[in-house]
Amino acid sequence: MALSELSRHIENIIFDLDGTLWDPMPMSIKAWHTALNGFDCIKNPISEEDIQGILGMQHDLVGKKLFPYLSKEQQDEVMNSCYVQEVNDIKEYGGVLYHGLEETLKLLGSKYDLYIVSNCQAGYIEAFYAYHGLGGYFKDFECSGNTGLSKTENVKMVIERNTLSKPIYIGDTLGDYTAAEGNQIPFIFAQYGFGDVPKAKYTINKIEALKDLL
Repeated sequence: MALSELSRHIENIIFDLDGTLWDPMPMSIKAWHTALNGFDCIKNPISEEDIQGILGMQHDLVGKKLFPYLSKEQQDEVMNSCYVQEVNDIKEYGGVLYHGLEETLKLLGSKYDLYIVSNCQAGYIEAFYAYHGLGGYFKDFECSGNTGLSKTENVKMVIERNTLSKPIYIGDTLGDYTAAEGNQIPFIFAQYGFGDVPKAKYTINKIEALKDLL
């Protein structure tokens, strides 16, 4: 089924953030290196592949994956420092928006209510809004950093909190697909992002392709 046909069956759009609306990698790498330089307990430098590998992961699980040799308390301290640095760097430098993002959001917003659900830390989405001036396009958002819940549960929360009818979820990872499946809503795979979703029924190769939903 083409996106143009899918448009007949939806009324609201929920987006993932990283790998779907923007590329945070340059910002994240810089922020993590800055934060981790302050810890003598870190054995190996964090690479781009390391950070890319945790994009989309529930934020409170990241420390265990990246720093299994640290205690839970040390993991929490290190990760909190990285997360704070990321939010500060977003506020100061922003990230790389995908080409045509704002124009696409403006067009979609003329027909649908738009939302964000991400597995990021608290303050991350607000910083994204503040630097890039995009907050006005979205009606609500939620993240695991605020709730401590999975993406499936946070998508459900946004749906229930806003009494959404016929929503879809757009994301770039298998976790995003799982969140949509868990809420029994359609999923669109942003294949230009960081993940792979072989079972995705709907796929876009650029954010601007969502104009076909109009």
